[in-house]
Amino acid sequence: MQTNTLGSLTVSAVGLGCNNFGGRIDAARTGEVVAAALDAGITLFDTADTYGGTRSEELLGRALGDRRDEAVIASKFGAASPEDGVVGGAAPDYVRRAVDDSLRRLGTDHIDLYQLHTPDDSTPITDTLEALDGLVQAGKVREIGCSNFDAAQVDEAQKAAADRGIAAFVSVQNRYSVLHREPEQGVTQACRCHGMGLLPYFPLEGGMLTGKYRSGEDAPQGSRLAGMGQRAERFRNARNVEIVENLRGFCEQRGRCLLELAFSWLLAQPTVPSVIAGATSAEQIKGNVAAAGWQLTDDELAEVDAITGVSGQAG
Repeated sequence: MQTNTLGSLTVSAVGLGCNNFGGRIDAARTGEVVAAALDAGITLFDTADTYGGTRSEELLGRALGDRRDEAVIASKFGAASPEDGVVGGAAPDYVRRAVDDSLRRLGTDHIDLYQLHTPDDSTPITDTLEALDGLVQAGKVREIGCSNFDAAQVDEAQKAAADRGIAAFVSVQNRYSVLHREPEQGVTQACRCHGMGLLPYFPLEGGMLTGKYRSGEDAPQGSRLAGMGQRAERFRNARNVEIVENLRGFCEQRGRCLLELAFSWLLAQPTVPSVIAGATSAEQIKGNVAAAGWQLTDDELAEVDAITGVSGQAG
């Protein structure tokens, strides 16, 4: 599989989101999914201290076992989950406590990419960065990143790190897909300016870009959106349904499918080193990896922009 650079890390073009571990799938299925991912060439595994009620990290570490060195583990801290005993925030003392908790759950001595899950307005970003720099100096963390930051917050963090000569964010993980282009209103530009990678989450928009949802039909029984009630509107709304049907036609004209477009379009964006997508089976792993091989032409990218109502390629 193609690999790309993220700071000092080398990551696979397709990554595995581990939010299903300990929730939608148990330890045994997690082991199967992780093994299938490694065998398929996936190296980037993205988890968080709150995923699966804190069990995702534990199950990921157990599943990797003696193959830990084949993996680039990305985890996150900062999101609160009171029911699981996770306080959250980005205060220095909490950062140091959170990383030790994650290392213990993962069963490893270092996290390759440690990401602030969400901004903490109550803590100066300089304080957080200095704490994270201490973790890098101690060898507990190799690189640091952020998530759910807007362009102004990215700029502020990078300036603070440069002013103090400490570790800087190498990545920002935000919602980004062919359907959701919000990062192009500043974040992708900030990534280019600072040499950062943009790691998209929800690349398949809750399954809208897998092809399983058809206009005028109920969501298939057992699908993710079928169980979300009104919250499914975040992904399955009138605008997205119409665009997806047009994108489906675009793909079918070329003998392709929506899943291929979802992965390959993101990987065509120069700021995206890896597309992180969840999976609950080995079959999904194989499908995700196979979907990343479409080399879209400039004309095709422009046509996708027109279909989605975006003028000009902005990635």
